[in-house]
Amino acid sequence: MKNLKLLTTSVLAMGLLTVSANADTIRFWTTEHQPERLAKQEAMAADFNKKTGHTVEVIPVEEKDLGTRTTAAFAAGDLPDVIYHTLQYVLPWAESGILDVETNSDIVEALDENTFAPGAISMAQFDGLTAAVPVDGWTQMVVYRKDAFDAAGLEAPTSYASISAAIDALHNPPSMYGFVAATKVDENFMSQVLEHVFLANGVSPVDADGFSALEEKSTIEVLEFYKKLAKSSPEGELYWQQSREMYFAGKAAMIIWSPFILDELAGLRDSAPPTINDDPTSSELASKTGIVTTFGGPSNSGGAAWADIRYFGVTNDANTEVASEFVKFSMSDGYTSTLSIAPEGKFPVRRGEPSDPNRYVEAWSKLPVGIDRRAPLSELYAPAMINEIVSGLETADRWGVKEGQLSLASKIINSQVINRIVRQFIDDEISASDAVSKMNDQLSSID
Repeated sequence: MKNLKLLTTSVLAMGLLTVSANADTIRFWTTEHQPERLAKQEAMAADFNKKTGHTVEVIPVEEKDLGTRTTAAFAAGDLPDVIYHTLQYVLPWAESGILDVETNSDIVEALDENTFAPGAISMAQFDGLTAAVPVDGWTQMVVYRKDAFDAAGLEAPTSYASISAAIDALHNPPSMYGFVAATKVDENFMSQVLEHVFLANGVSPVDADGFSALEEKSTIEVLEFYKKLAKSSPEGELYWQQSREMYFAGKAAMIIWSPFILDELAGLRDSAPPTINDDPTSSELASKTGIVTTFGGPSNSGGAAWADIRYFGVTNDANTEVASEFVKFSMSDGYTSTLSIAPEGKFPVRRGEPSDPNRYVEAWSKLPVGIDRRAPLSELYAPAMINEIVSGLETADRWGVKEGQLSLASKIINSQVINRIVRQFIDDEISASDAVSKMNDQLSSID
């Protein structure tokens, strides 16, 4: 018996030595650098270490510095093993050789591509492979007073037509404005909202060859629709602040906003309280609110959702085996922890497992959100609304992604040409056809 115990102890010791000998350290760059978020990622790295013996060095990088730091590290042959990054880098980094495209695509296949939101997968396609692993994202939303819609017998705002009908029925200023549109030209918020409205009608200024002239008929439909939104809004230079304030005061039937409004709607953030009643912590407004992530125009009935997606990218300098293992862990056993970093803005792009298709959506809905008070979204919003919140990732889109022209599309957006000309049309300074011609003329010179 004593010899058996000695033998068993020796075998265990040899096993531990083997694990130790095979243990590696990988470097993980993350743009989630805020202290609380960083602590959660370090805890995940510790869990991965316990499971595998491998160490993950979590290295925070400011999002504004990520592009230049990655380029410099690539030139020096010193890329980290895994990078958490935004959509804008997926295709450029795949083309330049920064990302190990084959490995990332293999990870998606190993996890089962069918468990991911199609939109997040389609936006990362490169030479028939998925160039980076979709992690999380959020979709822009039409936030609307469902109680007022129901009382008036209105359909949900899922199209230009239903939004216009709701404006006709509910616009009654100053007590209730039909919409609060973005009209401040130099605010990125207007660019973001306009891109969503253009996408909804299937209009884009780029194709696979670069700039693509805006088609007149469908673009005029966009312009006329947006003018109706603006004419049904309060006067002034409007952006995210006014739209939130008006909606929170109960004076707007609809706004377009990001999901970061969801905890504020429920009275969980003191810096942005609902003012619809005398209790800034009340969830009354949340209970009266509905959301739509995908809406369409007359030239694109299927509609579109504007989405911001984040990815894990295993790089070409990586310890491929360990980096792949870490990404798979972060997207399976550790996925709920991954989403918990900021659940109000990290929708699960991986819905579940083949054996449990809704596993991660359900787990995400139970994660607490809020700043000054916390509660899970599943306690604040009905299951149907939770499903709507994540369903936008099915049709997620952005200008230039599928066409491989994201860089040009970004330059077009950042030029604010579209904002300025749309504003001129809204202000009745030019006709719709002149606005289309003017946009095409000015956008064609951007390269």
